[in-house]
Amino acid sequence: MLLGSEDQALIREFREGFERRYAGDPRFRSVVREDRPDGSTLSTRFEVAPALWLEMALRPGIPQLRAGILTDDRWKNEDLETAIEETGDTMSEFVELGFDEAGLEWPHPPVEHYRDQGKYFCFSTAFELGSLAELRNPATVSKLRGMFEGYYAAFRAAIAKAAAAA
Repeated sequence: MLLGSEDQALIREFREGFERRYAGDPRFRSVVREDRPDGSTLSTRFEVAPALWLEMALRPGIPQLRAGILTDDRWKNEDLETAIEETGDTMSEFVELGFDEAGLEWPHPPVEHYRDQGKYFCFSTAFELGSLAELRNPATVSKLRGMFEGYYAAFRAAIAKAAAAA
C-alpha cells in the first residue's frame, strides 16, 4: 500500500503518541511493532504476559483502528475463551463491561474472535475512520485508549493468571 508522505507522517505521529502514552507502564513487559510487510496492518503489541499481548492496530487502507488481545499459544487462547464463558456473557457483553470499566460507553461493541495469519488467536474490536485525518482528532484517540484499556480490564483475570504462570 502506497501512502503519501503526509499520511506517513500522520501515522508515525499517531503511533508514537499512543506508544509514548504507555511507555514505562508496569503492566507491559515490552512493546513491539508487528507491521505486515505490505503495510495493510500496522500493529503495536504490548506484552502483558509471555505470549500474550494487548494490541493497537491501524489499517490505513480502510482506514480502521482496532484494539484487542492476542496470543500465539492455543492454551492461553482457551483461557481467554474460558474467561468469557464463565461469566455467561456473550463476547460483546464481556468486552462491553471492560469498556464500561475503562470509561468508554459503547453498547454491544462488535467483537471478533479469529485466527490471524494462521498463528495468532485474536479477540478484537474495530472502528472505521472517515479518513486518516481523524487520527488527529482527540475523540478518536480517546476512543482507542478506552478500547485498549477496556480489553485490559475485561481480560484482567486471564492476564494475571498467564503472568503468574510465567
